Amino acid sequence: MKNYAEFYNKLTKTFQDKPAAIRSLQVINSLLTKVMYLVYPLLLIHLFIYTPDKLPIFILIPGLSFILVSLGRHLLNTPRPYETWNITPLISKDTKGHSFPSRHVFSASIISMAVLTQSSFLGVILLILSLVIAFCRVLGGVHYPHDVAAGYLIGLICGFLLFLF
Repeated sequence: MKNYAEFYNKLTKTFQDKPAAIRSLQVINSLLTKVMYLVYPLLLIHLFIYTPDKLPIFILIPGLSFILVSLGRHLLNTPRPYETWNITPLISKDTKGHSFPSRHVFSASIISMAVLTQSSFLGVILLILSLVIAFCRVLGGVHYPHDVAAGYLIGLICGFLLFLF
């Protein structure tokens, strides 16, 4: 992109000088992330009770995927938008690098896929909420669109492995 700062300023124009809107974005991002991280242990409890033979694979695939995504982020060490461009992110973050792929979005999408194996309705709802997290991360200025797209797709692909068991 020639000028990401220009794109970002257009994207966030409706938020500028509106502290309540900015705070709402921050709360939605934080709340949805916490919901995802609460859903996963609840899913594991459900599996332990109803299908304990599936529990190891539902720990192993997301866990190994998370480690590989984290390792990839570390090796690539892609700068975040606020490091490269003159923008003020709406979501406060002082992390340097590790932008690609978005681990928040990856985690949300693989958790959503794990739930999808058990409940189509809840899985689809969570996949939609994962997209909302992705949008929040871009709007918040902490990730580029390709960071969240990659995180989402990697989560989907790794999550599809869960359907094999």
